[in-house]
Amino acid sequence: MRNLSCILLLLALACRLSAQNLATRYERSEGKETATYFECIAYYKMLATRFPQLRLLEIGQTDSGYPLHLAVLSPDRDFSFPSLKKKNKRVILVNNGIHPGEPDGIDASMMLVRDILQGKKQLPANVVLAVIPLYNIGGSLNRSAFYRVDQNGPAEFGSRGNAQNLDLNRDFIKADSRNALAFHKIYHLTDPDVFIDNHVSNGADYQHVMTLLSTQHGKLGGPMGEFLHKTFEPELYKMMKTRGYDLLPYVNHYGSTPDSGWVAYADGPRYSSGYTTLFHTFGFVPETHMLKPYRQRVDATYALMECFIAFTARHSEQIKHLREQTKAAVKTQEKFPLSWAPDMTQYDLYTFKGYKAGAKTSEISGLPRLYYDRQQPFEKQIKVFNTFVPGDFVTRPEAYIVPQGWWAVIERLQLNGVQMRRFAQDTTVAVEAYKIENYNTGQRPYEKHYLHTGTTVSSSRQTLKFLKGDYYIPMNQTANRYLAETLEPRGGDSFFAWNFFDAILGQKEGYSTYVFEDTAAEFLRSNPDAKKALEEKRATDTAFAKSASAQLNFVYRLSPWNEPGFMRYPVFRVVK
Repeated sequence: MRNLSCILLLLALACRLSAQNLATRYERSEGKETATYFECIAYYKMLATRFPQLRLLEIGQTDSGYPLHLAVLSPDRDFSFPSLKKKNKRVILVNNGIHPGEPDGIDASMMLVRDILQGKKQLPANVVLAVIPLYNIGGSLNRSAFYRVDQNGPAEFGSRGNAQNLDLNRDFIKADSRNALAFHKIYHLTDPDVFIDNHVSNGADYQHVMTLLSTQHGKLGGPMGEFLHKTFEPELYKMMKTRGYDLLPYVNHYGSTPDSGWVAYADGPRYSSGYTTLFHTFGFVPETHMLKPYRQRVDATYALMECFIAFTARHSEQIKHLREQTKAAVKTQEKFPLSWAPDMTQYDLYTFKGYKAGAKTSEISGLPRLYYDRQQPFEKQIKVFNTFVPGDFVTRPEAYIVPQGWWAVIERLQLNGVQMRRFAQDTTVAVEAYKIENYNTGQRPYEKHYLHTGTTVSSSRQTLKFLKGDYYIPMNQTANRYLAETLEPRGGDSFFAWNFFDAILGQKEGYSTYVFEDTAAEFLRSNPDAKKALEEKRATDTAFAKSASAQLNFVYRLSPWNEPGFMRYPVFRVVK
């Protein structure tokens, strides 16, 4: 009997030691600290060693010099994503630590994965969970207790900028970072049905522990957008309510009063959820509230991920059908919008739990300052303008042609699964060519770039010779939306907007004025239409009429000596 008691005691002690060994830094510190990058990866490696249902992959490098990891939790121990798709599994991809100062998802995911592996939580058989443990490694290594001064814990954490000091949640479409290039590999490897990018909000004070930024349902469009707005989001809200959390759409702004409501966040493709929209994934950005205690924020993030898993499992077939339907439809879609604007006649009502805002005298300036009085909480119905209408449509071409010299663009297209072929020999093709007529450029750098906005173009039919090795990109594929929004220069997050084609904006050829004067005069004598155009311009533009250089340049632009590549957009449309 005594031997049996000893055995039971040893087993209990072993279980206790095992549980302690699986405790995260967050748990050992009683919710006050977050894991470092090295602790986080070591933890997943340990779990993968102990549990065969988990595999930790290295996929690509990051700007920090460390690899990007992907933890795959597959109940049947199949880690081949093509195989998993054939088995009718739904894939949820979770991204953590894109802003390492917002580490809630890092700690919540470590515990959730462990709890599933231990059997404390269930991962339904039709769901595979893929987790990027910590995306912004460079920012995580730059650790301090003094970042995000307004945030309530943890004790210390990483910085927002990565190893290039880039904000990685502005880098998805342009992919200046190795992190983003690796993410593209992960995203297209997993082809997630649901994508979750865990964050912590800045901004106003209110009672909600978490707000949720969803893919704009109008931008997602069609049956997927309708399902997101009428089924997915409402059920998530109900599920979180049963767990004690009142969700609210992401609070974009809130000053002295929320009575007028607010416009939902417009997530372009530079952002994670806007990027995933281009490939027909349900994308979400949970935002816990910075002023809530860290433990409360991590608990809410854990609970929401549970809700995503449960919803995805329950609606597995519908999610699969909607994505397949959308992927098929986009192959023949005739028009693509390049801009979106909020419809201020349509809104949804939500119960907003806020704190009364007011003004008091600043101890710094002696002037009025905003503050929120937590002794005066309130609840009221507010309007969220969450319907965006498309505009600035472009018609789908048969194909795009991109000369091989623009290899930085080609590489990004290839990483995003774009199907293309190369000309086997020099080939002459009739195309529609754009000329950049006007654009505005920011006066201050934004994420390594001077963004172009307000771009206008003219188009003409031209027959051009393309070289062996140039790329022909047919518009009959699931990447059609990505191609339209990146290759059409008027797109807000197009590769033109992000300066990939700026070389065409600088003139390479020119003339010596005193020599070209005689050449231009001879040209006008033999080209009456050009002479007439010059006279009409001179008659209607006083400043032009007084400028000899402007008039000579005008003639040069009309002449055959004008540099054809100057301002000609180097992506060409093959049209019917």
